[in-house]
This record gives sequence, structure tokens and C-alpha cells, in this order.
Amino acid sequence: MEDFRLVFVGGMGRSGSTLIERLLGELPGMCAVGELVHLWRRGLVDDESCGCGAAFSGCAFWKDVGVEAFGGWDRLDPHEILDLKASVDRTRFIPNLLARELPDELASRVERYTELYDRLYAAIARVSGQPTVVDASKHASLAACLRHRYGDRMRILHVVRDPRAVAHSWSRRVPRPDATGTSPEQEMARYSPARASVQWTAENVVPALLARRGVPTMRVRYEDFVAEPLRMFQEIAGFVGHRGEVPIGADGTAHLWSGHAVSGNPMRFSSGPVTVREDTAWREGFAYRHQLLVSALTVPTRWRFGY
Repeated sequence: MEDFRLVFVGGMGRSGSTLIERLLGELPGMCAVGELVHLWRRGLVDDESCGCGAAFSGCAFWKDVGVEAFGGWDRLDPHEILDLKASVDRTRFIPNLLARELPDELASRVERYTELYDRLYAAIARVSGQPTVVDASKHASLAACLRHRYGDRMRILHVVRDPRAVAHSWSRRVPRPDATGTSPEQEMARYSPARASVQWTAENVVPALLARRGVPTMRVRYEDFVAEPLRMFQEIAGFVGHRGEVPIGADGTAHLWSGHAVSGNPMRFSSGPVTVREDTAWREGFAYRHQLLVSALTVPTRWRFGY
């Protein structure tokens, strides 16, 4: 018997997905846990900070999840998991992962890889007491892997934003407050405009293709969400199965409580009042030649999403 429901937040990072994930975590029955795709490295190896502020190894919530899922995190070899991840959960494997039937060798690796997530999701639901797990990993390749295990039993919330705004955000230097002294990533990743354009295309096309393959999917444009946050979040809440009031006012204000997001945007450490408003810094801060380049490189696909 299935003892959890899975909501997977897809799309390209820096599209406003962290705020939407945090708001989902305020709904009854929902447990939002950040970007689980990074748990194996940033949690088990680098012992970076949980959204609650404690180191991963010192967080009581994640300790209990590890025991429930695997008998304790020390039962796992994180480097072995990272090797397995590298053999299936990469952009270059997406064409094969989108096939209805996987080659035997790849199917075996996907089975082993997604079993880890299955045990993890179930443990999160049991420890939190919330039946719906919100995984904001976003990685298109992970979504494609999970589709082979869950099919239409998972729901994808596809958050998309103007590629020029996204590319601008990925070009900026942003320290990672959760990084430890030994973490290899002291800053959030940075992409060139060209690299960001390629990633934007891949990360947004895959959720659309998974929707065609029967995975229940709701697309949310960042620009629509910030324009009408209450109405849009009511629709999002309905899509993930919530019926009732939502934790956001008509003026776009909400209150966030501390959570246990294991990785992601630094906003996961924020708590207290927050107001949903559009970030338009890219219009003035992103060089016009870069805007033109991103527009040109994404033109084959961005029209699908209204850009």
C-alpha cells in the first residue's frame, strides 16, 4: 500500500520555485523538503545545514528519517550512491529515460536509484506525519527517472520563467550560507548565458514531455504567479490535493515557518513575513547583448511557454 503522495517541483532553478515550495510546505498534510537530489552529497558527505539551521547530521528530523528509511544514514555508502546517480541522473541520459521501455542495463540502474528515493519519501511522510512529500529537486533527469517508478502516481508542478531573467540570475555570484568549510561549492553555481539557455530548454521541455506521457502536470509561469499570487496559489493548492484556505493573502503576503529543506536556494533559511513581488532586476542588470543571445538560443522552445 502506498503511504505517501509525491509532488515533484520541476523546471529551471532561479524561477521562483523555492517560494512556491515553501508555501506548499505551509499547507496541512504537506512536507516540503527542498532539493533531495543534493542530499547524498551536501547532506551525507559535506554535512551542510538543514533549513532549520542545524547541520544535517545534527538535525533530529533527518536523523529520524535516516533510521526509518535505511536503519540509519551510516548504513549507506554515499559515494556509491553518487556513482549510481552519475550513471542515470544526468542530462545526457534524458533521451533514453524518456523512452517508454528502458534498455535492461539502464532499467536496472534506474530501479536501484529510484528505490532510494522511494524509501526516502516514505520515511519523510511517516516521520513528519504529513502524507504528501514535496521534492523541489527540479532536475529533469531525476523527474524522468521517477516517472518509471511512479507513472501517474506522481504530480509535477512545472515552474517556468522568462529565460532572460533566469540566465541573469544564474550569472550572479551568490554565496551559499549552508556550505561548510570543506564544501566544494562555497557559492551557488554560475552559468554563462549560453549554458543557461541550453539548461533552460532541457529543464523545461522534459516536464512538458512527461505530461504527454501521462504524468499529471501543472505549469505555473512565474510572471503569472507574482501578478496574482493568491489566485495562482489557490490553483496550485488544488492541483496538489488541498481543499480549503491557503497561507497567502490577497495582497500577496504570507508567513513562513522554519522547515527542513535539505538543500536549495538560500531562501530556505528564511522565516517570518514575506511578500510575493516580481524581481525585474534582469531588465536593467543583464547586458542587452546577453539578452539577445538568450532570446536567440531559446527561440525554438520558449514560445511554448508564452515567451
